[in-house]
Amino acid sequence: MKKTIDEYMKKPYKMEIVKDTDEGGFVISFPELPGCLTVGGTVEEAIKNAEDAKKTWFEAALEEGIAINEPEINEKYSGQFKLRIPKSLHRSLAESAKREGISMNQYCVYLLSMLNNMHTPSIYK
Repeated sequence: MKKTIDEYMKKPYKMEIVKDTDEGGFVISFPELPGCLTVGGTVEEAIKNAEDAKKTWFEAALEEGIAINEPEINEKYSGQFKLRIPKSLHRSLAESAKREGISMNQYCVYLLSMLNNMHTPSIYK
């Protein structure tokens, strides 16, 4: 039975956020959905655009009969972890997130994604 776009949209596809140092703003891609990417001037805008891009990608794939990969699910990672940080760092992160107009959680995900991409050898990307 064919899945609907809404069913695919609810699946946990991996989203990668990269700062565009050439053009400015941010680029978001979904590695499990080849060619599905978008941009935004801020992280928040890029994330909003990413949902639209993903939906459009699913619509086109279903229309063209292109196979849609299932997201890689690794049960041993919940997507959450606790982290104790100095109060001064907490304040700095909160203020930076506020300036960007996003939640501190989104801001930290962006920072961690950036650092992870910088330190991940290209053979693993």
